[in-house]
Amino acid sequence: MRLLARSLTVLMVLAGSAATAAAPAHAATGTRPVHDYATAIREQVWVQTPVDSDFDGRPDRVAVRIIRPDTTTRVPVIFQASPYYAGLNDIPNHDDVDRDGGVSALASAANRAETITFAGYLDNYFVPRGYAVIFADSLGSGGSDGCPTSGGRNETLGMKAVIDWLNGRAPGFDATGAPVRADWTTGRTGMIGVSYNGTLPNAVAATGVRGLETIVPIAAISSWYDYYRADGGVVAPGGFQGEDTDILAKAVLTRSNPEVCAGEMARLEREQDRETGDYSPYWAERNYLRDADRVRASVLLVHGLHDFNVRTRHAGQWWDALGRNHVPRKIWLHQAGHTDPFNIRRAEWLDTLHRWFEQWLYKIDTGVMREPVADVEVAPNQWVTSRSWPLTGRETTLRLGAGPRQTFVDDTSRAAESLAAAPDGTDPNRFAHLTAPLPKDVRLSGTPEITVRADLAGDSPYLTALLVDYGTADRFVRVRTLAEQDCVGPGIDGDPGCFAKREYVTAPSDYEVVTRGWIDVRNRISPSRTTPITAGKAYTFRFELQSTDHVFAAGHRIGVVLISTDRDHTLRYPSGTVVGVQPGASFLTARLS
Repeated sequence: MRLLARSLTVLMVLAGSAATAAAPAHAATGTRPVHDYATAIREQVWVQTPVDSDFDGRPDRVAVRIIRPDTTTRVPVIFQASPYYAGLNDIPNHDDVDRDGGVSALASAANRAETITFAGYLDNYFVPRGYAVIFADSLGSGGSDGCPTSGGRNETLGMKAVIDWLNGRAPGFDATGAPVRADWTTGRTGMIGVSYNGTLPNAVAATGVRGLETIVPIAAISSWYDYYRADGGVVAPGGFQGEDTDILAKAVLTRSNPEVCAGEMARLEREQDRETGDYSPYWAERNYLRDADRVRASVLLVHGLHDFNVRTRHAGQWWDALGRNHVPRKIWLHQAGHTDPFNIRRAEWLDTLHRWFEQWLYKIDTGVMREPVADVEVAPNQWVTSRSWPLTGRETTLRLGAGPRQTFVDDTSRAAESLAAAPDGTDPNRFAHLTAPLPKDVRLSGTPEITVRADLAGDSPYLTALLVDYGTADRFVRVRTLAEQDCVGPGIDGDPGCFAKREYVTAPSDYEVVTRGWIDVRNRISPSRTTPITAGKAYTFRFELQSTDHVFAAGHRIGVVLISTDRDHTLRYPSGTVVGVQPGASFLTARLS
């Protein structure tokens, strides 16, 4: 049976064009599930890297776990890197969230390194279809050497070394220390992952490494500065107040020998600079946008429009940078938060992902690159496609009113959502401007920018802008896990290939904060430069909000709400800062269609 399976795989790969022509639209083409998952080869190797991040005088080695079809035909690789395979250390967060006076934001634990089983669906679905799937521990975590540095250069080079090993350019070793070559693969590799696991593909692609044919970054960081900072301000990932690069690095640090990396952890805490929030060489090292011109891999980018952890600006700015450098790309934007599309649109996702990997790893023309470039869920379970993203609508300027200067007083005890409520009433802790009811649906796509003429007097250096949809609608709340399961492929004991189904929970509400943005007003000139302000003196502040795609329904009103402290995201200085806004000199610019 295995010999027959090998022959069928070879014939199907060679006949890829014919298979594509005969297949219906949106059907996976090329490889089929003909390999026996139960007899797949499972092995572990350690790949040598060019870095010594724990300063022990030896090159760091990366622990790599492999599952591949038992076939003599060389196969491509789907590669997921992660710092989480060994779980997390319990590290307390910073205690400076409230300036008057342990769980990582990116975490998702997986199986331990020694089990040679694979969390998730990639192995169950793709190994029978003629792909190898490999998992690797990021440096300083799991079974790998070195020190974690929350997106630092050593982590990038550690995962790049795995691509090099797969292409015969880096040494690998088995548990006895004997050399191991990856002579079973074509070398064509696709990286995929969610959150930190999706950030590492961005980082490695930005090195331009040969052999990395495609990446699928899901809910991924494109610049670590924008994960922990915003235009000079210290801004936490949603729900994880107090976390910073040092906290995350300590959380994923290999538990058996943390003292080896104590010096590196101290350096992270020192150089990340939670006082000024300024962009610096420390953050430049973790900014993959700088090297977008080096990306050779195609990109299938996925992000949730309600992701408050890795916020949507990461997707928007990475997408734009790839476009400027003519990288082949496709984007999925869904209504959920920080999650894999496997959890919300399973059948369509597996079909798209299969055809994407066939296109780039088996070089079969599946037609995926001739389809619309963007799949966007504009409302729960309402998907639309478009040939471009953002849409080619007009740049519209929304003035924030006219009349005299208006003031509000910062109250750090109130969350942004409560400050956005009751738009027709007066509130001493915000400035609000609303349009008239819209005569027709208006879709906003891309990255809005706001310009505010204002003065501040008090302790808080923050200015926060909220873009709000006022009007009753059934809106996304969360993703619910169901008792029912479906199986996406064969399995074994401990890895059955079956996964719980999920569905959206929605609820009617009168308004929604669509997107938001922040600036430390002392960084009005540059994110890299703190320049004090004079209390009571008016300045012009210009900053971007998070990228988004949203339909304001006919009859709804578009609102812009200005506050100072964003309790769930920014540091909290003592209440009482007075902000004076000049409405006639303030406006929002957005792409509307």
